[in-house]
Amino acid sequence: MNQKRIQQIEQRVDRIKRALLEIGPMRPGSLTRQYKDPQHRTGAYWQISYTRRMKSRTDYIRKEHVKEVRRQTVTHKRFKRLVDQWIDLSIEHSRLTMQIAEPRAGR
Repeated sequence: MNQKRIQQIEQRVDRIKRALLEIGPMRPGSLTRQYKDPQHRTGAYWQISYTRRMKSRTDYIRKEHVKEVRRQTVTHKRFKRLVDQWIDLSIEHSRLTMQIAEPRAGR
């Protein structure tokens, strides 16, 4: 069973690597619409907020760039999900490999 699972993990990691090769431009953060007067919802503008290297940033985004920035933030979220999956699978792979390598004596 462990060998079969190891093979499944390796196949999934290969698929993740191929998916990562296809990742395009990306940008971390949350894109939100803000208002100069929130009560009356007037003076709308877009901003992106993110933290990078333990430093929080906020940038204003022009209306004509909102679509592209939104696409970049979605790409970044996908990138993070793929990397997290890869790490989880690598941990499981390591544990299974060590279990197989353990001497069977004493069981």
